[in-house]
Amino acid sequence: MKALILEDDTLLADLLETVVGGLYPGMDVFVTASVKGALAHWSKHGADLMIIDWNLPDGSGLEVIRAAREKSSKAAIVMISGRADRESVLKAARYGINGYISKPFNVEMVHERLTALVDPADFDRESQPDLEHLLQTSVESVIQLPSAVDTARVLELMARKQDISPSQLAERWNGEVALTTRLLDVANSASFQKTGEPVRSLRDGIATMGVDMALRHAMAMSLDIGGQLRDPRLAKKATAFLETAEKVAQEAARIALRIGVDQSAVHTAALLSRVGELAVLKVMQQCLDRKGVVSDEQIEDGLKAWAQNYGNRLKVQWHLPLQLRELIGAVHFLPRDATSESKLVMRASALIADGQNQDEECLRLLRRLGVDNQDRGKDDG
Repeated sequence: MKALILEDDTLLADLLETVVGGLYPGMDVFVTASVKGALAHWSKHGADLMIIDWNLPDGSGLEVIRAAREKSSKAAIVMISGRADRESVLKAARYGINGYISKPFNVEMVHERLTALVDPADFDRESQPDLEHLLQTSVESVIQLPSAVDTARVLELMARKQDISPSQLAERWNGEVALTTRLLDVANSASFQKTGEPVRSLRDGIATMGVDMALRHAMAMSLDIGGQLRDPRLAKKATAFLETAEKVAQEAARIALRIGVDQSAVHTAALLSRVGELAVLKVMQQCLDRKGVVSDEQIEDGLKAWAQNYGNRLKVQWHLPLQLRELIGAVHFLPRDATSESKLVMRASALIADGQNQDEECLRLLRRLGVDNQDRGKDDG
């Protein structure tokens, strides 16, 4: 099933893409900011669901709706516009739309409205997908990890964490039940709770642990996709990859604290070090959801062949800074002549988490960092 989103507001387009991508497994979403781009995509590929903004820099979204209705009466078309007056709604209705949503809108309402328009039986009518073909085509599209917390949104917040207050972050996460529960649990733990008084609100919880730490926990939750993968083999793999990433993150934070390197940067890089594998697992689940077949051998081969490509694609899609990309890469490989302390920390932490703390490479890296292998877990207190 194919969806087309025409919206020139980048943040709003990303939000709509997240909503549409989560409607049903296997949804192919195309996003464009121009009428020209929408018309070109429609004429070549068509769409089962269209979300169209009214006013665009190069014309009106009504042009796209008119063109679509001339060729198809089956496509579900929803107009999203800042115009909320009755005359505008009636004008749009004359073009044969299936729904009209005024800006600003409630995400839950949009999800509910769109869900009612998409028939899951359409997926059953599609031909059985081939996993290799699906992996090849999906890597070129926008990739979303199936989590209640959006990794891209967390990364955006981390990029401007210095300007975010606990109150602002709490307001942003209002309604995120799982995340709120997790942060309150952490804030009330012995490591953070010094007063003996329980933390009862999300704002107070974030204030207790700090914005940076709250964002780190949100990042970890955004990558926990095991519960979203219905195939037990894929869920088990996802859990293992996430546990590995968290082990690397813990080691990296410990070493960074000891030598005075930015803990937040290495911790974040470590958590993101297995996103390629997680994205591949998501595509495999989509293949199964569309009545495809994925063998145990295909799972192993697919991860080996595609994890790096998907990881690189996500780094670009999420607009990760070059420094962060390089830290992630250092988890997997680091040239002998590398001099960056942060990169040395990343590679050493990966080796330690993998049980290779006595290997020559790990010992050499720890010596260069001035850290004794036996004392790496001790803090400065």
